Amino acid sequence: QVQLVASGGGLVQAGGSLRLSCAASGRTVSAYRMGWFRQAPGKEREFVADISWSGSNTNYADSMKGRFTISRDNAKNTVYLQMNSLKPEDTAIYYCAVRLVVGGSWTYWGQGTQVTVSS
Repeated sequence: QVQLVASGGGLVQAGGSLRLSCAASGRTVSAYRMGWFRQAPGKEREFVADISWSGSNTNYADSMKGRFTISRDNAKNTVYLQMNSLKPEDTAIYYCAVRLVVGGSWTYWGQGTQVTVSS
């Protein structure tokens, strides 16, 4: 069992930055891919970014490339999402997740942290 706790959300003006954190507990997640997703009001949850266990491989949704950076600190069992040049359309609840099976579905999810970007 893995517990994921996301934090760092808040209210920011357009063009601003936020850094989200997702701390894992229950077991180490250093060997697994981790990711960030988001869900805006009235919309389906969408992929934001993910990162391999070593941090050497990352993937981003097209709309986040160049603005968001995913990273991880395996010693702290934590994954981060640095969000720059935020836009009002980035407003959503951001969730972190861990995938324990290669190529499988995302196994565990955090509770989400609210990000609100004002225009």
